[in-house]
Amino acid sequence: MTEDRIRLAELKDAELLPGIERSAGERFRQIPELAWIADGDDLPVEHHLRLIPQRASWVVVDKQDHPIAFLSAEVLVKELHIWEVSVRLDRQGTGIGRKLIQQAIQEAKVRGLAAVTLTTFRHVTWNETFYARLGFKTVNNQEAGDRLNQILRSEIERGFPAERRCAMRLTIR
Repeated sequence: MTEDRIRLAELKDAELLPGIERSAGERFRQIPELAWIADGDDLPVEHHLRLIPQRASWVVVDKQDHPIAFLSAEVLVKELHIWEVSVRLDRQGTGIGRKLIQQAIQEAKVRGLAAVTLTTFRHVTWNETFYARLGFKTVNNQEAGDRLNQILRSEIERGFPAERRCAMRLTIR
């Protein structure tokens, strides 16, 4: 039996998820112009408390059932939108993020959704390049549509550099 397993996130997990995101963000210190992200705002507990009951957020837990990674998503306009994927820094590079993305894709298929979407950083190995290897395509503004473009605008208003952000989509059907 493997030590780590994926399960649906539970309300009791919500308060632990910002700490995982903070740990994951430490990796951005490797990119000087994005190092500020390690000190940035994480998704608040309230965000997780809103999404967890929708049953589209998962955690990877260790053998003591303590979360070490999570994927937070919700269904928006017949697409599963991934808000955040975070793997604790000491567990990155072990395939946990890939397994969480595959879980989200499988759930989108089961729910009969049209696609899985997300926004991320361009030209960052563990962001755009990582998702592209899993089948996501970077979309331009016209292909992104109103919803994804609004998310990108919101991110830019919060200080994310526009030239470094992109929207991605994996079409299911």
